[in-house]
Amino acid sequence: MKKPKVAILKFASCDGCQLSLLDAEDELLAVANAIDIAFFPEASRRMLKGPYDVTLVEGSVTTPHDVEHIREIRKTSKVLITIGACATAGGIQALRNWKDVREFTRVVYATPEYISTLDRSMPLSSFVHVDFELRGCPINKYQLIEVINALLNNRKPNISAHSVCIECKLKGNICVMVSKGISCLGPVTHAGCDAICPSYHRGCFGCFGPMESPNTQALSKHIIELGQTKYDTMLAFRGFNAYAEAFRKESDAQEK
Repeated sequence: MKKPKVAILKFASCDGCQLSLLDAEDELLAVANAIDIAFFPEASRRMLKGPYDVTLVEGSVTTPHDVEHIREIRKTSKVLITIGACATAGGIQALRNWKDVREFTRVVYATPEYISTLDRSMPLSSFVHVDFELRGCPINKYQLIEVINALLNNRKPNISAHSVCIECKLKGNICVMVSKGISCLGPVTHAGCDAICPSYHRGCFGCFGPMESPNTQALSKHIIELGQTKYDTMLAFRGFNAYAEAFRKESDAQEK
């Protein structure tokens, strides 16, 4: 049987999610036998043109050229999967969405008139249809392998939709908010990191974005009761997934 043709591309990002794929090592080698990696500039000189059966895309859309490029990618991809916070929520660079980007270009660049950029950093789903979103900053390599495996076997990916709190309970962690009064986004954040920060007695920073139906308003109320200001609470939601809808709306509410 003909192997599925896979492409892995990037937009505005740090490449961390692509490196997570390369870090899969043994697991990736097993998957590589079942697919044809046709386009992956991060790891290979081999660059075959589409169409592709599956395209994995890291990074946010930040320029007019990006808009054109992602639309072309969508046309040549049977299945389009966004990987990481940048591609699914605009990334840390979406913090500029609350400011005037022209001010930044004036400060950073000697000749800002040569800079062609959008006024916002946006997720790919703002411009094209996305078949599956894999969250994380960076993504969980085992979740990515699971998504690829599911596509190869025509089944739905088995990616847990629960919060980081469940991961804490599975690891036997004592809640840092209850025991230490530490602000934590775990109750509203999608699982996938194996509760790494709470495991080291730190609050969750929301790296995997909002879980399904998060009660951000209730969490904000509790964080403020712990002694944080509304401004601190607003900043807590403006991290790697600041422009994810649930986090964006809550941060805006706390800013008022």
